[in-house]
Amino acid sequence: MQTLTPSLADTLAENLAETLRQRRQQLAERVPFPVMLWSGGDQPRNFPANVYPYRASSHFLYFAGLPLANAAIRLEAGRLTLFMDDATETEALWHGPSQTRQQVAEQIGADAAYPLAAQAAGLQGAAVLWAQMGAFQQMVALLRAQEVDLAQALAGKVADNLALAQAIVQLRMIQDEGAIAQLRQAAKVSIEAHQAGMAVTAQAQTEAQVRAAMEAVITANNMACAYGSIVTVHGEVLHNHHYHNPLQPGDLLLADVGAETETGWAADITRTWPVSGQFSSSQRDLYEIVLAAHDACIDQVKPGVEYRSLHLLACRTIAEGLVDLGILKGQPDSLVEQDAHALFFPHGVGHLLGLDVHDMEDLGDLAGYAAGRERSDRFGLSFLRLDRPLEAGMVVTIEPGFYQVPALLNQPERRRQYEDMVNWERLAQFADVRGIRIEDDVRVTAAGAEVLTAALPTAATAIEAQVHR
Repeated sequence: MQTLTPSLADTLAENLAETLRQRRQQLAERVPFPVMLWSGGDQPRNFPANVYPYRASSHFLYFAGLPLANAAIRLEAGRLTLFMDDATETEALWHGPSQTRQQVAEQIGADAAYPLAAQAAGLQGAAVLWAQMGAFQQMVALLRAQEVDLAQALAGKVADNLALAQAIVQLRMIQDEGAIAQLRQAAKVSIEAHQAGMAVTAQAQTEAQVRAAMEAVITANNMACAYGSIVTVHGEVLHNHHYHNPLQPGDLLLADVGAETETGWAADITRTWPVSGQFSSSQRDLYEIVLAAHDACIDQVKPGVEYRSLHLLACRTIAEGLVDLGILKGQPDSLVEQDAHALFFPHGVGHLLGLDVHDMEDLGDLAGYAAGRERSDRFGLSFLRLDRPLEAGMVVTIEPGFYQVPALLNQPERRRQYEDMVNWERLAQFADVRGIRIEDDVRVTAAGAEVLTAALPTAATAIEAQVHR
């Protein structure tokens, strides 16, 4: 049973209850059939009472609003039926008092509430999501109720299940006022975390100490990390989760750290700063190229703009900068067409952001790619996570970068392919740059863009001023 903090309970009562009702009604307008969603439950580490940190399913959270464990909801014609059990005496002994099923039902505006065992009846005739299979199986295991077969329900309602997934994508992709308020809170705390990381760098000896300072801010604000923090001098490892390396004066420290609110809304910020407090000339040159790509993309954000075009704009800007530095040889447009830029910028320029840091990617490319579009197998496009026109209300990240990844640069086939496009001798003069990324969270508005994380500076001189050395 999940115990809710007073602050979360107050926020829901005052601001989110009506938002939740509106979301459920909007879903009812898109799907004429009932829907069943599960929250999931605790995962034991080695014995049942020692569990991994719990995180409710985002699809459940969007409509139920509370991070309940071991719960399910049925949505039909705008009505919500809650399935959950009251805490047992043993649970109360170990975990303290918690809200009753009826109290939770009142808080989220449920129309009816039943014990969890009744979920089998709730599943009848309902559409479900493949992405919910794990959460459902946890409920079945909890109840020891093998008579409920989600796989059979999925197989029997293929068209409805797909229609449900498409409807949820359309709803969750456009963030309402309740979501934006939560995203602002996550952004605010994440900004404070990055400021703390920069400030402690002068005294820190290892990456782990900077990470600790950043995550302490998140914890102190009663939030969790939205994803595994990346705090590393090896920025060329895109998802580096090691923190043992010492900090040396000539290093760049890449920190990709974001907070998540109690109700699951995420922030995603990356900054790269010099451990010494001052960029070297080579570091500054490459940093300015990445920043130019970052700024150019944000300047173009508005409804109707294709996100793929933003990615290609970042690619061209980086290629132009690398040509100007003498690292790449040729015409920038031609270099991008041949994916030469991807040697140094292999990933997409960003992704959807919301209840998950990579929002709705548990649905595959259904959320990220507009109908009729498929992911490219091109070297420079295969990692593009979002390919659809921007709409007012969407929240996306913009995160170009420059990396020297040995696995790419030293791969014999690519080395031969781009031999005449890269000045390898010139590139060697930038050996003190392993990886640079600059990432902000951007809300698409009717007039253009709002950078939710704008309070954290990106200019090189401003970054240096934040690092107190």
